[in-house]
Amino acid sequence: MADAHVLILGPPGAGKGTQSSRIADRFDVEHVTTGDALRGNKDMDISDMDTEYDTPREYMEAGDLVPDAVVNAIVEEALSSADGFVLDGYPRNMEQADELEDMTDLDVILSLDVSRGELVDRLTGRRVCDDCGTNFHVEFDQPEEDGVCDECGGELIQRDDDNEESVNNRLDVFEDNTAPVIDHYRDHAGFVEIDGEQTPDEVWADIEAAIDERI
Repeated sequence: MADAHVLILGPPGAGKGTQSSRIADRFDVEHVTTGDALRGNKDMDISDMDTEYDTPREYMEAGDLVPDAVVNAIVEEALSSADGFVLDGYPRNMEQADELEDMTDLDVILSLDVSRGELVDRLTGRRVCDDCGTNFHVEFDQPEEDGVCDECGGELIQRDDDNEESVNNRLDVFEDNTAPVIDHYRDHAGFVEIDGEQTPDEVWADIEAAIDERI
C-alpha cells in the first residue's frame, strides 16, 4: 500500500502529528510536513521566483514567513519523490488547496474534529522537552518525574505560543484560513470526519478503518 495518498487536516492541538506518524508506520508511506519539507529544502534555489530572498533558509533565519509560492514548490518536490504519503500541515489556505489539486490526487482526506475548549486545554497544558522535542501534558500525559522528559531527561518547558492568548489567536487564524479548506473537501469521495476528542487509540482505530476502506 505504498502508493496511498492521505491528507490529514485539523486545528492546532487536534493530534495530527501523532496520528500522521502512526499512518506512516502502518501504511508504509512518508510523513510529509511543511516544517520538515522546509528544513529539508532550506537551501533550495528560488531565485527564479522573484522573491525577496533566494533560498528558504534566508526567510527562516530572518524570522519571516516563507511565501506561499515557495512553500508550494517545496511541498510539490517532497510529494513528487514519495511513492505514498500522509500530508500534515498543508494546505493552510484555499490558495494552497488549489495548488495541491494540481500537484497530486488524494485517496483519503481525514479531518480531526475537536471543540475549541478542548483544544485550548490541550495546548495550554502542553509541555515540550527542550532537548528532544517530546510532548507531554500537565493533565493527559504526565512525565514520570515532574518537569523532566521520560525520553532523554531534558527539561520540560511551555512553548511561548502555548499560552492562552497565543493559543486563541492561532485558533482564530485556523478558523479564518484553514477551516474553509476543510469545507472545500467535504464533497470529496475520500473525505472522512474523525472524532478527535476520543482517546488517541480510539482516534487511530477510526483512522485505520477509514484508510483500509478507501485504499
